[in-house]
This record gives sequence, structure tokens and C-alpha cells, in this order.
Amino acid sequence: MPSQWTRRQFLKYQFQGMLAMSAVTSGLLLPDRLWAEGGYDIAVAKGAAAAATRAAVGLMGGMNAFVKPGQRVVIKPNMSFTSPPERASNTHPDVVRELAAMCKEAGATRIMILDNPLGPSEMCLELSGVKDACAGIDDKMVQMVRRPSLFKQVRIPNAGALDETDVMKDVLKADVLIAAPVAKSHSGAGVSLSMKGMMGLIYDRGIMHGMDLHTAIVDLASILKPDLVVIDATRVLSTGGPGGPGRVLKPDTVIAAKDMVAADAYAVSAFEWYGRRFKPRQVRYIREAHARGLGRMDVENLSVKSVRV
Repeated sequence: MPSQWTRRQFLKYQFQGMLAMSAVTSGLLLPDRLWAEGGYDIAVAKGAAAAATRAAVGLMGGMNAFVKPGQRVVIKPNMSFTSPPERASNTHPDVVRELAAMCKEAGATRIMILDNPLGPSEMCLELSGVKDACAGIDDKMVQMVRRPSLFKQVRIPNAGALDETDVMKDVLKADVLIAAPVAKSHSGAGVSLSMKGMMGLIYDRGIMHGMDLHTAIVDLASILKPDLVVIDATRVLSTGGPGGPGRVLKPDTVIAAKDMVAADAYAVSAFEWYGRRFKPRQVRYIREAHARGLGRMDVENLSVKSVRV
């Protein structure tokens, strides 16, 4: 607190505190301006999916800190599997919808929610629940992108394994990229979070499995760098990923950060995977991304703010 307060400042501070306490105890969603703090490396919100998403982004400064009026936004969730939300192989539809709503509130002129699915497009859209959840905002914003003509070849400088790939043209044209992965295990990479999730924005992800997957993930992350990462850990698929079925934890948590390496590192350290706990450095692609300077895995040295809504 400042050393000196006017009566008006004191009453405003007291009123906001009362609102915050009321919202926390009742489970109500707080307005963005009460959460909008910023200055943290990682924000963690616990609660229902939509409320936790809005609170986590608010702690990072609010969506206005990332999206400006007139900008084009791409949101990249996981919606690649023909499974419902409770299986935790796709991002919770309420997380995706809340992100889209906040982007619209911030003045985005175009919002696209994109993935290149592993399953049949229409079945993935229907069973994931993402298309229906977002229909009230814009019934055309959720799209599966598979046609080769919708991708453009991009060279990857200083690559260790993946020296070129075809990226969705809409991603290359976007002003803002938001990664919105679900937290899940992965049979090849150990865990699938924001860096691994960028594979859903390229045409041929299969080629990455034919090379050093960990190094290829880092190569891809060197050119596809989200402006904001929001990890859906409302449910965590801790075994059996990426498609499940497997053991599903329910931490009711959403993690937000600007740094995708830090976001992934926090998610690794925060939850149980395969029945045990791991440190971020034990996931090789996180360790390599840190070493290449793409972000930080030393979560213990970062500022983390947690709230419950």
C-alpha cells in the first residue's frame, strides 16, 4: 500500500477487496479489471474452466495486453481426437470459448480457431465440443485445416532436425498466436503441451516422428512462438496420451504465460505423470528449448501468481 491514502483511494481499495473475497468464496467470475495485474512470468488459476481461463489471462495483464483492436488472432487448441472433453485428449471447450470471447472483447477483427486433426474433421469438431461452444461468438471461427493449398513452406534457420515445414497460411498472416493446449501425456515426447501442440499447425506432422522428435519440436518452436500460452489443466491426461483413454486427473487449473517453455515447464512440475513426479529438465525438448534460449525452464526462479476463482 502507498504510505498515504485519500479517502476515495481507501474506499476503492476496500471495495475491490470485498468483491474479490466474495467472488472467491461464491465461485463467481471476477471482472477482468480486478484480475488485471501483469508483471508475472506465470499465472495459475484454479476453478471452473471459463472462470479460471479469464482469471489466468487477467493476471498476465488481460487480453488487451496481447490483442489490439483490428488485429487477426489464431487460437490453437487441441481438438484433433474424436473424444469428448472428459477424456482430456482435447482442450476443454469452455477454455477455448473464453479465449475467443476475450479476443473479441479486445477488438480483434478476425479470430480463427485452427487445428490439423488426426481423426475425421467433422467427428473431431462434434465430439470435442469446441465448435458448438464457440458458435455463439462466430459459427465459422472453428476450422480444421487439411488441404495442402492452405499451407506455405517455411525454412527453419539453425535447425537440428526439421529444417523446413509447411505452416498454415492463416497462422503466418495472423497478428497474434495463442497456444491453448490441453495438458496430456504423450507416448513419444513424454508430455504434450504448448511446444508439442504447434505440430497441429503444420501440414505433415508425421515426418517429425521419423526424425529426432524432441529436437524437431524445438525446431518448430523456434518459428512458431505464441504471444500467449494458456494451458488447459482442468483435466490432465496423465497416462495413455495423446489420444487416451488413460488416467485423467482433475486439478481444475489453467496456466497462462508469455513464455511457452516456462508454461510447459510449470505444467510438468505441477502434476503427476505416469504415476510419478518429474522435473522440467527431465523432458528433453524442454531442456533443449531452454538451452537454445527459446524460454526458461527454471520455474523456481520465475515469478508465479496463483489464484482460486
